[in-house]
Amino acid sequence: MKRDELIQELKQNNMDEIVELIEDAENGELEELELARSLGLLRDDRLNNAVISLLEENGVTIIYLDDE
Repeated sequence: MKRDELIQELKQNNMDEIVELIEDAENGELEELELARSLGLLRDDRLNNAVISLLEENGVTIIYLDDE
């Protein structure tokens, strides 16, 4: 999924905080993001994978926390 398509879909779903994360990553203001592996970032697997991929493309290190 292309960046602009992703941003548009996130905005349509009122996921403004995720759009802000992406913008922070693009501006070099986000270096790391900790996520629970079992939860991810979003409930929608397709969007979750697209957002994580875009964040990583912008240099964000995803740190997965294991559930205990």
